[in-house]
Amino acid sequence: MTPRLVGVYNADGSLRGELAYLFGRARGTAHCALCDITHGRLRRRADFDEACARLQLPLELRHRDEIDRPMVDVIDGRYPCVLVLDPDPELLLGPDDLDACGGAPDMLIARITAALAARA
Repeated sequence: MTPRLVGVYNADGSLRGELAYLFGRARGTAHCALCDITHGRLRRRADFDEACARLQLPLELRHRDEIDRPMVDVIDGRYPCVLVLDPDPELLLGPDDLDACGGAPDMLIARITAALAARA
């Protein structure tokens, strides 16, 4: 099985979850650095997709309520994050790593690349 990457948002993917995140963000009570990297105000950022094309492994994006128990256990509440599945999930980047990207897709790709190299 080829290793893969999974980015997990600090939000739920249901309509209710998406609305809760939007209202929380407007009130300043919800934050997701991965959302800042992947999305603009209304849709997915083209520069994010362009940056991901440079990754060695595919990057899947999921919400908290779209991941299975082994991933939940590894994450242990540390949302948002990026996991590597090889084949078991391993935390590659945590919330502080994603915050440090400052919303820049290129920074995310650089951090993922460095973290993957450090695993080798």
